[in-house]
This record gives sequence, C-alpha cells and structure tokens, in this order.
Amino acid sequence: MANDKPNYWVILLSLIVLAAIYLLPAPDGLSIEGKNALGIFIAAIILWATSALPLSVTGLFVIALLPLLNVMSSKEAFSLFGNKAVFFILGAFILAAAMMKTGISKRIALLMLSRFDGTPRRLLCCIMLSSAMLSFIMPEHAVAAMMFPVVSAIADSLDLEPLNSKYGTLLFLSMAWGAIIGGVGTLLGGARNPLAIGLLEENVGLTITFFEWCVAIIPIVFVMLAVGFVVLNLFFRIDVDDVSSAKKVLERHLERMGKMDIHEKKTGMVLFLTVLAWIFLGNILGLAVIAIISAVSLFILNVIDWDDVESNVNWGIILMYGGAIAMGSALAKTGAAEWIANLVLENGHLTPLIMLLAISFVSIFLTECISNSAAVAILLPIGFSLGDVIGINPIAMVYMIAVPAGLAFILPMGTPPNAIAYSSGYYEIKDILLPGLILNLTSWIVFILMALTYWPLVGISLT
Repeated sequence: MANDKPNYWVILLSLIVLAAIYLLPAPDGLSIEGKNALGIFIAAIILWATSALPLSVTGLFVIALLPLLNVMSSKEAFSLFGNKAVFFILGAFILAAAMMKTGISKRIALLMLSRFDGTPRRLLCCIMLSSAMLSFIMPEHAVAAMMFPVVSAIADSLDLEPLNSKYGTLLFLSMAWGAIIGGVGTLLGGARNPLAIGLLEENVGLTITFFEWCVAIIPIVFVMLAVGFVVLNLFFRIDVDDVSSAKKVLERHLERMGKMDIHEKKTGMVLFLTVLAWIFLGNILGLAVIAIISAVSLFILNVIDWDDVESNVNWGIILMYGGAIAMGSALAKTGAAEWIANLVLENGHLTPLIMLLAISFVSIFLTECISNSAAVAILLPIGFSLGDVIGINPIAMVYMIAVPAGLAFILPMGTPPNAIAYSSGYYEIKDILLPGLILNLTSWIVFILMALTYWPLVGISLT
C-alpha cells in the first residue's frame, strides 16, 4: 500500500544517489548513457520500494529523467508510454468498470457461491474458487472489493465475532488468497502480467498471447488453490457446525438483484466476445487493439459513461507502466542491464535451474514489501540480460518473475486483497505470519515443480 504523503528523506536519498552516480566516471564496460540509466534505475528502486512517492509519480519522474540525463531522446522516452501493454490494461480496466457498474460480476459471484451444499468446509472452498475464477476475468483487487461485502454478510449471518472466530478468519482469507492465486492465471488478473509482456516485446521483440499465458499458468493456479486450501485448514480450525443461514443470505442477495437487465446482458456479451477474440484473434489483431475496441463498444452500447471510467480505472498504474517500460528499455539499449548481468555472473556460476530457483524466490518475497508491478519492473530487465548470458528462454523468464510476483500471502501491504481482508478486523497480522509464510514457500515449490515438469509438455523450455 502506498503512503499518502511523500517521504522527503527517502526522496532526498534517491536524488543524492542519482547525483553521485551521474558525477562519477563510467566504470569499465559501461557507457556514460548506461551509467546514467543505472543511476535512474537505482533511484527508481528506492522510490518504488519505499513508496516515498506514489508509484505513478515515480514512473513519470523516470520518463522525464531519461532525456534530462541524456540516456535517450525525449521523443523516444515519451513514445514508450504508448506501449501496447499500457492500452491493453486500460481496456481491461474499462471492461472491469462496466462489470462492477452493471452488477454482472456480483451476480456471477453470488451464483457460484449459492451452489455450495451447506457444509462449512465447502463454503470456504466455494469462496476461494469463486474469487479465483473471477480473477481470471477482472483485476484481483476489484474481485476482493466486490466479494468483501458478500463475505461480510455471510460472517454476520453466522454471528461470528471478530478476533474470536477462526471461521471468520478462514472466510476472509479464502476470499483474499483465492483472488491472489487466480490473479496470476490470465492477463486480466493483475497489472503486472501485461507489464511483463510489454517489457518482453520492448526488450526482446517476442510476445506471449492471451491463450499461451492461460495454457502455461492456469494448471499451476489450480494446484496452488488446492495447496492454499490445505494450508488454511491446517492452521485455522473450523469452529462452526451449521452454515445454512449463509446460504439463505446468498439467496436473498440474488433475489434482490432480480433478473438480468439489458446492461448486464450487453456487458456479458462484450466480455464473452472479448475473451474469445483474445484467444483466437490475439495474434492477428493484437491484445491491445481488441481491448480498446471492446472498451469503445461499451460506450456505443450505452453501458458506461466517462464518469464511470474516471472513477474506476486505476490511472496511477497506467502512468507507472509508462515509466517502467521506458526504464526497462533504457537499461537494455544502453547496455546497463547486460553490465549488471555480467557483474552478477562474475561472482558466481549460474545455471538455468539455479536461475529459476533464485529469481522466482526473490520475486515472490520482494512482492511482500513492494507493489508487484514495481517488482516486475525492477527484476525483469536484469532477468532478460542474465538469461541471455546463461541461455534462458526470455518467455520462460517472464513467467519466472511475473507469476511469483503476484503471490504475496503474508502482509496487508503485499497486495490489495490482503489489505481488504485484513480490514475486516477478524484477524491480526501475527495470526497469518506463519501460514502466509508456509503458503509463500509451498507456492514457490509448486511453481518450480510445475515449471520443470508441466512446461516442457506444452512447449515451454527454460533454455
């Protein structure tokens, strides 16, 4: 979670570091432009890691610094803000805004939840699966925000007491952890996924289609969901016997919504056609083009207006994207990323397997402390250069960093679903430190095992 106020001491530190690197001579093997790009990168890491400034403001600052310090021309730096990934996520945010406004996302959630057969354990399973499935088609933070009042109503119907009910803790963690795990499954679940693809296109000239991402990651998601459910049930006992009142609450919510209105039907139709187009036409038309056409169609069909977009689209993430992609491009084109990679390799022998283990481990724990998009922006440019020297497939490198970067289960600041669940007041941070750590580690192990055994079956090699 970002700080509301700027941290002037950290900002000053970042500027001092930047000035020092700018004034120092370039080390052997690194150009002056590369040295300056490295200085901007380190300053950005300090600001992104501490949230001393909003992520979006740091992104804008990066774009301004690149031409200011002669790393690249103004035209080149600002043109990178028009990367296809930026417009893909903009279209996805608009689509999610329409789903929230019309209520179709809530209807889908209630329909899924109302199918459980009345046992406490199966209600938890249903909440976790529903959150994960919804995170396939909308951002995980939107899923958690939408599910929160529904889960709160379930907790109230069961007369659960905050801090005294283990089942209350289970309800909200099932919601949060389901959304987090599901959020890595497609390009719609989290902003870091299209950001990683944007960096891949800009640095390597390759891309990953919507369908290819789903094939590579969704099976891993279902294994992780099973592991997450086991971890939850091992650490928190179910202290209620009857949840029939919860089913009645869900049915009442569904009844109050009534039949689907015309706007819900229009949104559902656009969503369905958009996903089909991403899967079957993504290579031909491009994901961003399809996303923008879908967004425009929602206006044409009178589903949403611009006020809805202004209030629901996370403009800060989009601005942060521009800076992250420009920074990654600058590190690659000036040779700074390659220089860092060579520096790392001089101090140790890395094999593709060790690289897989190390960078995914760093990614999954780094994202507990900083934004997952910032974690991707920091690690991926260096990962590409390291992978190039070691001989790692850059597409595999995207998965190795972007997927673990979405799996933060411990701290509220790690990801919005954690923060939303924590705001329920049903548990304290100390209650989830151990189970969250265990799930982080087991998710990392599952990811490694699936990468080594499943990816080769679908044509993804590490080298």
